[in-house]
Formats: sequence, C-alpha cells, structure tokens
Amino acid sequence: MRKLIFLFSFILMIGCQPKDQQPIEILLDKNWQFTSQNSTSWQPATVPGNVFTDLLAIKKIPDPFIKTNEEKVQWVSDSTWVYQTNFTLTDQIIAKKNIVLEFEGLDTYAKIYINGKYQLDTDNAFRKYSISLKDIPHSKENKLKIIFYPTKSHEESAKKNLVYQLPEGNRIFTRKAQFQYGWDWGPKLNTAGIWKPIKLIAWNDYKLNDVYIKQKSLSTSKAVLEVVLDASITDKKNKQFNYTIYVNNQLQKTYTNTAAKRLTFEIENATLWWPHNIGTPYLYDIRLEVTSENTLVASKTLKKGLRTIELVTEKDSIGESFYFNVNGVPVYAKGANYIPQNSFQNKVTAAHYEKLLSDAVDANMNMLRVWGGGIYENDIFYEKCDEKGILVWQDFMFACAMYPGDIEYLTNVAIEAEEQVKRLRNYASIALWCGNNENSEGWHRWGWQDGRNENEKEEIWSNYLKVFDSILPNTVAKYSQTAYWESSPKYGRGNKKYEFEGDAHDWWVWHDAAPFEHFEKRVPRFMSEFGFQAFPSIEVLQHINQSEKINLKTDAMKMHQKHHRGFQLIDEYMKRDYKVPTNAADYAYVSQLVQAKGITMGIEAHRRAKPYNMGTLYWQLNDCWPAISWSSIDYFGNWKALHYKAKKSFENVLLSTIKNKGSYDTYIVNDSLADLEGKLKLKIIDFYGKEIWSNSKDITVKANSSQKVFTIPTSYSKNKNTVFIVEFSNSTSLYYFAKPKNLSFPKSDIIKSITKTKKGFTIELISNTLQKDVFLHTYTKGKFSDNYFDLLPNQKVQIEFTTTATELTDLEVKSLNSIY
Repeated sequence: MRKLIFLFSFILMIGCQPKDQQPIEILLDKNWQFTSQNSTSWQPATVPGNVFTDLLAIKKIPDPFIKTNEEKVQWVSDSTWVYQTNFTLTDQIIAKKNIVLEFEGLDTYAKIYINGKYQLDTDNAFRKYSISLKDIPHSKENKLKIIFYPTKSHEESAKKNLVYQLPEGNRIFTRKAQFQYGWDWGPKLNTAGIWKPIKLIAWNDYKLNDVYIKQKSLSTSKAVLEVVLDASITDKKNKQFNYTIYVNNQLQKTYTNTAAKRLTFEIENATLWWPHNIGTPYLYDIRLEVTSENTLVASKTLKKGLRTIELVTEKDSIGESFYFNVNGVPVYAKGANYIPQNSFQNKVTAAHYEKLLSDAVDANMNMLRVWGGGIYENDIFYEKCDEKGILVWQDFMFACAMYPGDIEYLTNVAIEAEEQVKRLRNYASIALWCGNNENSEGWHRWGWQDGRNENEKEEIWSNYLKVFDSILPNTVAKYSQTAYWESSPKYGRGNKKYEFEGDAHDWWVWHDAAPFEHFEKRVPRFMSEFGFQAFPSIEVLQHINQSEKINLKTDAMKMHQKHHRGFQLIDEYMKRDYKVPTNAADYAYVSQLVQAKGITMGIEAHRRAKPYNMGTLYWQLNDCWPAISWSSIDYFGNWKALHYKAKKSFENVLLSTIKNKGSYDTYIVNDSLADLEGKLKLKIIDFYGKEIWSNSKDITVKANSSQKVFTIPTSYSKNKNTVFIVEFSNSTSLYYFAKPKNLSFPKSDIIKSITKTKKGFTIELISNTLQKDVFLHTYTKGKFSDNYFDLLPNQKVQIEFTTTATELTDLEVKSLNSIY
C-alpha cells in the first residue's frame, strides 16, 4: 500500500511540473569549411575563429607570432574568404512558429547566403545580425555560406566620400577591433571570419530576448528590484503569461496572467557587493521562469551583485574631483589597463580569463580599464570580474582618432552601443562607460587641426559630439544605471588642467623622456594611464627568436618592439638609475627593474596624495602577442618585476617614504574601512645588517586615509650604502638613499634550500649581506609567491613555488649584487 501511495504521489508530482517548451538553441559550430574566393579547394575551418588561425592550422601560413613572420602574412587581410557549412532542420524545429539564425559576431564586411540566395550584408563586428528562416525558402537540409571581404576596399570607398582626411588612417571607417591595424605594442593582423557563435533558435509563442535586473532602491535593510523584460511574443491571442522569480533557489514572487514588462520584487536584509579589497563581492542567484498553461516557455538565470556606484566629479578649490563611491564609500581605484589577450580572440580560453583576472586580484588590483581600441569583452570576463570583486572601467570601442559622422555610420554606432550596454548592464563590476580613448586629447593637442579651415574643423568636431556627447551618453542613460565619461583623459598633458580635473594620461615619462621623479611632482586627480616598457621573460624572448640563445638585437626582436623609440628609451632610462649589463639576459632582467621602479614610484606618489588623487591605473596589464611592451604580465602569463612590485604597492596598507626638502617623509596609506592602531618601527641598517639608527612609536591610522607618520632629516642618509626599513601592521617597506647604480652591493652568496610540498616546493633563501632584487627563474611551469625582492642580511625568506612538477632541478637565483 505504501508503495502504491508513493507511486501515486510521484506521478502526481511529475504531472504538476510544467512541460518544457523553451526555445531550442543549436550552435552551428560543426563541419565548417573555408577557401579563398579564387580557389575551389575547401579546407576545414574552426568556428568561432578567424582566417589566420584556420590557415595556420593547415600550415598555409607561418606563425605570425614568431620571428619576422608578421610581415609574411599581410596578404591574408587583403584577400576575400568564403566560409560554408550545412545545417539540418529537424521535424521538431520545422514545426516551430519561429526559426532564426543569429550571428553574434562576423568580422566584418560580409554577405550571407542561404541555399544560394543572398540574405544580408554585415558591416560591424560588434553587432548581432539575424535572419528569419520562416521568411525564406528552406528545407530539412540547408547550406549557409558567408563571404568576407577585405576591409580596405570598403574603407577606400568611404574615404572617397569625404572631402577631407580624418586621423588616423583607414581603420576609422570600420567598426571592429582597432588594434588589429597595428599599435605601438601589437602587430598588424587584421582578421576576418566568424569570430563569435552562430546559433539556430526556434520557438513558438514566447522568447526572452533580454532580462534586466534594475535597482529601484538599495540599502542593507531592503533591496527593491525591477525585472525589465524584452520578449518576442508571437501569439496574437495570448499576451498574458505567468512569471516566477527565485532568489538563491527560494521562491521570491509570482505574477500570474500578466502582460506586464516590468516586475518588481524585494530582498530583505540585502547583502551588498563590494570590491574585493574592502569587502565581499557577494552575488545573488536570480532565476526567472515564464509559463503559460502549465508549460515552461522561457527561463533566465543570472548572478546579480547589489551595489551602488557613483562617479563623483565635484568642483573644489583646486579643480574638480574624480572618484568612485561604492555603496556610499569613496573607493581608491588600483589597477591597470586591459587589452585583448590575443590578436586572435578564438585562442583565448576560459582558463586564460581565470588566470589573468586571478593575477589581477593577487596583485591587489580592484579596477581594470577595458581600453577602447580592443573589443567589448566576452561575458566570461565580466562574470569573473563580478565574482572576484574587480571594478571595470569600460570604454566604448573608439581610440586615438576622429571618426565619420554620416547617417549610416552614426546609425551603425547607435545600434552597437545599445546592444553592448544592454548586454553588460547586469554586471555589478561595471563602474563606468567611457566614450573613447584619447580622441579629444588628439584633436586638441596632437596637431589634427593643423591646415584645416574653420568649416572643416567645425564639421569634424560636430561629428565627434554627435557620437560622444549625444548617442553614447543618451544610450547609457536610457538603458543602464551606470555613469558616462566622454573621453579619457579629460585633458591632455599639454593642458595645465590635466593635473587638477578629471582623469589623466601622463606620458611625460616615456614619450617625453621625463625622469621618473616627474610622477612625484605632478599628481593628477585620477591617473588612468601611465606606463613604461620592459623586456618579457626569457621564455618569451626565446620564443620570438625561436632560439635558446638570448639575443636582443635580432630582426625578430625589432619586429616585436612596436614603439619606434622603444629600445632607445629603455636604454636611456636604465643608464639614469642602473649600471647597464652587457649580457643580454641580465639586460632584460634589469629592464624589468627599471619598469617596476618607475611605475611603483608613480603608484605610491598617487596613493600618498589620497584623497586628492583617488585612482592609479598603469598601462598595461597584459600582452596580445609575444612583445617588448608596457605590460606587467607577458604573453606567456609570466609576471614581470612590475607585477610583483605593484602587488606590494597596491596593498591595502602601504608604507611609503619620499625625499622632500631637508627630510625624508614616511606615509601610511590605509585603504581599509577601519582605523589601524599599532607600533610603527623604523631603523636604518647597512648592507651587512649593522643597525645605525632606530625608533618606534604607537600610532593610529584613520580608515580610508593617507597620513604622514614620521620624518627623518636628510643627514641620516650620509652613508648611501644603507637601507631605511619601516614596519607597521604586518607591512614592511624598504627605502634606499641613492639610485641603484650609485650603491655598492656586497658580493656574497645566496644560500638556497628546496623542499617538496603538496602544492609544489618551498624555497628557502638566506645571505649574510643584503641582496637587491633577487630573481628566481626556472623553466619548470609554475608560479613563485614572490620574486624580484630584496633579501635582508641574515634573514631567512621562504618562497612558495606552486607547480604540478615533481622535480625542481634548474632553479637559478641571481640579484643585482651578482651582476654588478
């Protein structure tokens, strides 16, 4: 009897479950072929992908990332390419009322054919396109063909329609990743192909196009949220559906028989999302189910962080502030500029996103700027930023140019902007939409107005305003709750206001060869770009040359240095602060020390100036190919010295000393939201460990502040071969009274011992003298917990090397002491 009751209950329960009649989605990623327009030889293709990687897979081109091969593959971008596949419509799909092919990203100028019949043209790699199969002849078996045309033919045609020339070259006419036309850190590899998925979608009466969780009000006691629906409803008779909202798998609210497109629900005692360095980036699981007559017709699941983010730009006695309030708290932004991780986007995997964004968090970064010459990143990027508590400054994809203003172009941009803002607006990490990178600065400072008459200048600037002062801000305001900023920077460095208003790109260091000390003298309100180059890891250098020998003067190395004065500037700055090694590997090592020294000087100067300055984002986090560049993480994912040293300079509690007139002043910057109390300990020792001076005192450092806590006279630095050590709250800083080239580092051994652990190896180091910038290197794949660090005399240091390897036999240890 019990079995019968249980069986009846089970059948009843199953019968009460709604039938699943959600839209059918099928990826068209199989059986693709490609060929050039002038060939009849079809070859296998990978979708999503691009023509370069498809040609590379069948060995029709050399690897453009090594040697001087980049110049050997330029013909690819100038050719016409054809892709095709067959797809089947099952009886189940054919029976649906709606069948659509959705193209999430075609790069860029393409014609689409189905069963030999032309359907539509595409002209924007950042937009979606769709074709209704119900509106055209189709059968069970169908052929899809896409022809991709060279961008230059369309660009040359567009250029002829203008009576004047716009800066910067043909790329301005094409809505695709601008960096693919070549940049001063990346190759010219102008891709074509199906770079995002193609989907076959079939449904009957209801399809959810978009679900936006809009915050109506937010406090820790209650969050009032609104579900904003965009749905395709084709049932002419029935416009009413049932909506059920779940939060963390708990039923939150139900709406029955409603045609409403906005549904409100509340979360009591809401948990807020915070940047990871000052709180927990908490995410709610929210699920919406749509039913009709006991049939599930659609559903959407997403993660949602509840927070408020406000860009504060207020006039003050100095100029105008620029900072982000998160949940009512001023947050100091620490991080870097992010570029695409590969010139070929299909080569970027989920593991790449996980590693790079984890590396950002490990280095205590809480903000990344997605630069405007790249791409609107894949959803996984923003999902992981939400998860890891990284704020995102999101540029629209316009960089370093002036763009057209014809109606077709503006319409194209408006559609692109709407699609991208809607796609990204649910992500808690999105802190800002910015119109462009350096377009305004270029127009006002780079000579772009020279030789133009007033009517021409007025038209070009008017077209700029149509996009960046009208279309984009209006789109952001209409479809999101995110702040908008017209252009980064607000003022170029040639304008005196750059130091006192808005965000700044300070390239006096590097481009104008100003000394690193410039960063300490000219501090802006928010530094959104500044940088310096260095050579990458030994592994990347070997990969570029395809040789185990380290040679920095090959033609291959020259091709992978995209700045015309790059090698000269690295050498010039190195001579200022360091002795210049003659050995190539040592030279690459010292170049990384130069980069790290300059950028951390900037970071610490910015942070000491808090709250006048409220953000420091260096250029750049990563590389898109093997290169000599401004990155702190090279193409292989290896941390340069900058990333290790930025990790220390970005810690929530920073101890920083600077030389002023007649004194050395020590500051403590506290980014945490609590006061810190403790003993401040200070001492000066020589390079053999002998203590020359010491002091200590109890102090309190206010929450979210920068305070000067101690001053010593310059007379304390008479002996240059000493180090000033400051300790507070489990943090330590070292300050040297002279440049490295003017210090006499003792010649002594570093004693090492290696112990196997569950996660890799523990490396223990000790020396009887100070060792400057100790560098650990191995070809064994793994990660050091620290590197490029100073080893104090007679103090043991333990470094964890995380790896899956069972042996570590090739560990190399060197320091400035050993090469000076």
